[in-house]
Amino acid sequence: MIPIIRTWIDRYFHNEEAVLVVVLLALSFVVIWSLGDVLGPVLAAIIIAFLMQGMMVSLKNKGLPHWSAVAVAITFLISVMVLALVFIIPALWEQALSLSKELPRMVTQGRDLLLHLPESYPTFITEGQVEQLILHASTRLASFGQVVVSFSVANLPVLLTGLLYMVLVPLLVFFFLKDSQSMLTWVGSLLPKERPVMNKIFAEMNQQIANYVRGKVIEILVVGIVSYISFTILGLNYAVLLALAVGLSVVIPYVGAVLVTIPVLLIGFFQWGWGYELLYLTIVYFVIQGLDGNVLVPLLFSEAVKLHPVAIILAVLIFGGLWGFWGVFFAIPLATLVKAIINAWPSPQSERGGSSHVEIEKPVS
Repeated sequence: MIPIIRTWIDRYFHNEEAVLVVVLLALSFVVIWSLGDVLGPVLAAIIIAFLMQGMMVSLKNKGLPHWSAVAVAITFLISVMVLALVFIIPALWEQALSLSKELPRMVTQGRDLLLHLPESYPTFITEGQVEQLILHASTRLASFGQVVVSFSVANLPVLLTGLLYMVLVPLLVFFFLKDSQSMLTWVGSLLPKERPVMNKIFAEMNQQIANYVRGKVIEILVVGIVSYISFTILGLNYAVLLALAVGLSVVIPYVGAVLVTIPVLLIGFFQWGWGYELLYLTIVYFVIQGLDGNVLVPLLFSEAVKLHPVAIILAVLIFGGLWGFWGVFFAIPLATLVKAIINAWPSPQSERGGSSHVEIEKPVS
């Protein structure tokens, strides 16, 4: 058994750089897993810095100095945050409170509908099962309403943390934009001078993560705005709240669209009942989802490394279970990182064949 293990280690860990890559990945995993909540502002700042990098490059190409480009980008970011605080967040809060007050009526209406099911389909569902379902749903909805109503008092520390993040994130973004080159140079000075595997992984992941972050945020904005306009035209209640849910659902590939369908159609049913309005809402909603999956996603992520749907779902489950929202958001880049490491991993055959097997991809400008 020991010779087999030794042969396996010699095959995959004969290269010093391979061992260093494993150590760095292990340390990164431990740090993020143990300090994920603390590093939340840093991760948010990194995402925003990736988004602002395109604006920075565009401003520099027009002749603006680096400092001026940074100032314009930060001013734009702060303006967006102020607009969100003044207009979007109050509207979301108002609609959440209104929905919590409507929950008892929705529960009663849903209970009356469910109680007729045993009469119509006695072989498929019993009255006891309906009562259990109603009790479970009532408990969940009541707890949701209580959380929303008491949020301002019971979760005051959460609000203070949010205000702290509003200060920390722009400050971190400013330093990431201003000193990104010097930071990368410092990190590179700590690594070996000869690092072909790391160079290949970095070249691939730098472009992939930048494309993914920008594309995913654009997708969230486009899907959310189109959903809000559509819901408003149809006269659907809680349009802002539901549009936000639909926009954020694209963060979870495949599963998110299915989950958010339930509240959208339920709100439509409780508002209009069985009728043409609900039919129109269903058609519009599925048209939005179809355009997102078949037009917007291929357009935004045409340069992304293609991954099998099973690999994407597994990545969402694994990384989401480890790191929550950020694990879900970065599930596809992390899966791409695993694929890039496997492709770039040194082997005795590749080293005997020369360095032509390991080619560093040039980032797409």
